[in-house]
Amino acid sequence: KAAPRMAQGAVDVLGDKIARGLVISKEAHCNLWSQPPKFIHCMEAGHPYPDARSLQAGEAMLQFLRDAPDGAALLVLISGGSSALVEVLPAGVHLDDLRRLNQWLLAGGLPIDVVNRIRKSVSCIKAGRLAWRTQPHRVLQFVISDVPGDHWADIGSGLLLPDDSTEQHNDLELPLWIQQMQHHAPSKPYCDDACFHHITTRMVANNAQARHAIAQRVHQFGYTLRCNSELTGDALLAGATIARQLQEGEEGIYLYGGETVVSLPAQPGHGGRCQSLALSAALALIDEQDVVLLAAGTDGTDGPTQIAGAIVDGQTCWRGADAGMDARDALQRADAGTFLQLSGDLIDTGPTGTNVMDLVIAIKSSSVANSSL
Repeated sequence: KAAPRMAQGAVDVLGDKIARGLVISKEAHCNLWSQPPKFIHCMEAGHPYPDARSLQAGEAMLQFLRDAPDGAALLVLISGGSSALVEVLPAGVHLDDLRRLNQWLLAGGLPIDVVNRIRKSVSCIKAGRLAWRTQPHRVLQFVISDVPGDHWADIGSGLLLPDDSTEQHNDLELPLWIQQMQHHAPSKPYCDDACFHHITTRMVANNAQARHAIAQRVHQFGYTLRCNSELTGDALLAGATIARQLQEGEEGIYLYGGETVVSLPAQPGHGGRCQSLALSAALALIDEQDVVLLAAGTDGTDGPTQIAGAIVDGQTCWRGADAGMDARDALQRADAGTFLQLSGDLIDTGPTGTNVMDLVIAIKSSSVANSSL
């Protein structure tokens, strides 16, 4: 999702040293770069659910590598979203299979490392398999992390990084149709395979850096930072837990960063994990006068929506109720987005050009009740 801005930065620094470039990003994200040079080809594909464009992007990437002249060096810029935006499937596996797989993965409330492990197991390019295609070129890879723990091999499902997840999560029983997809996939390179020897990887941004920047601003504004914690687990539980910390804590700023999960019913409504977390927190904060909470995706999108997230307070649930919805019912139906739209609490930033997971920022202050927030 950060590919256009990352590529723009590379062009700004390297200029005419770049001979040719390929940018693959999410729909509407290429607009972040208003005038890419003619030697940069930009493509958009489906996210969070891959589509036909994702397969077209995969083929375009392989062709780009095939066309790279001998002796050329490759600069690879990877950010979150790559798992859905670009794919090459093995023979016998089709787009409908891939769509079904991603719907099953994203609906189950699985941690991202488990999701990516399964994605890798049915791909011709993930789990380091793309590294075979980059030989014999020298490769410098810059990555922006959107995964908990900054596990490099999970970012974009590890296109150019060795996969060490063989022994993890063996207790997860996969449906037979997924196991059949896995049988079609090629083997992955070993961690010490020679295909990785020519690749240098550097991490350039992550959630911790974003939280550090926020902490600096908190200090500049004269507030006290009461909490700076990682964010994981179920979104609804996380929202309730954060609300309780706010109720019991002192005045100041409470900061959280990371990624939660949402388990979806058979017919989910609208919204994403940040909207679910925000509404869960709002439900626990009913009638609180001194708290405002923001929960948003740093990429400007929350799950399958084009909304970044929401800003809620002690009156959020009453505003939604006045519009005819019940907050508890909305959460049970995974329809937090509809509720928060009616309560007037959604925030729409558009694509931001980065992707370092989610941020939750809450302020507890007696002055909030008298402000215009």
